[in-house]
Amino acid sequence: MPEIQRQYVNYLFFKLDPLWRRLPKEEREAGKQEFMNAVEAFRKKSLTVVYSTVGIRPEVDLMLWRISPDLETLQEMMAKMQSSGLGKYLNTPYSYLAMTKRSMYVDKHAHEGSESSRLKVVPGEAKYLFIYPFVKTRDWYLLTKSARQGMMNEHIEIGHKYPTVKINTSYSFGLDDAEFVVAFESDYPTDFLDLVMELRSAEASRYTLLDTPIFTCVRKNLKDALDDLGD
Repeated sequence: MPEIQRQYVNYLFFKLDPLWRRLPKEEREAGKQEFMNAVEAFRKKSLTVVYSTVGIRPEVDLMLWRISPDLETLQEMMAKMQSSGLGKYLNTPYSYLAMTKRSMYVDKHAHEGSESSRLKVVPGEAKYLFIYPFVKTRDWYLLTKSARQGMMNEHIEIGHKYPTVKINTSYSFGLDDAEFVVAFESDYPTDFLDLVMELRSAEASRYTLLDTPIFTCVRKNLKDALDDLGD
């Protein structure tokens, strides 16, 4: 059986310069079209899912979930977007880079349809995406494999109580500041809130060093997400 190629996963956040909204409407429309053309140009080379974050966190307005087999494609796409009329008014306050990797703890336990233990990310159709970088304490890695597995089994058991929430775990060791980037897809923010609250009481949570900032993102097509910036 051929080996599945691992993927690069990038969560790219943009913040709009308010000066953009003062431009003539014709210039804004042209700038948005150039940006959309830049994204479309890479449709066959990478998978891009678009989310609006307008009005949710003050420092971000737009998020692109990008999945590609190589880093160069992500770079080329970013350069193209930045050179568009809209791109000149977009800052990048956050950009998280990770890769897919088989999980040490999750395999047979994965939710039906979940790709969390596999090498290929397959985004679903859920309306909401919840993202945060994640770092464990060094003490976690000094535990035995069986001790960690036991705590992760509890973690998995809690997760199975919320089948409406799909987790996508990617790995950042050595690539970025975090160790993992986790992204949860769901149509029900209430279920995600209850899941996270219950996970706080799991034993493994004592070994969490960092799990912020947390981003709530609303899935939209690219045109609608750009119109959220100012029509």
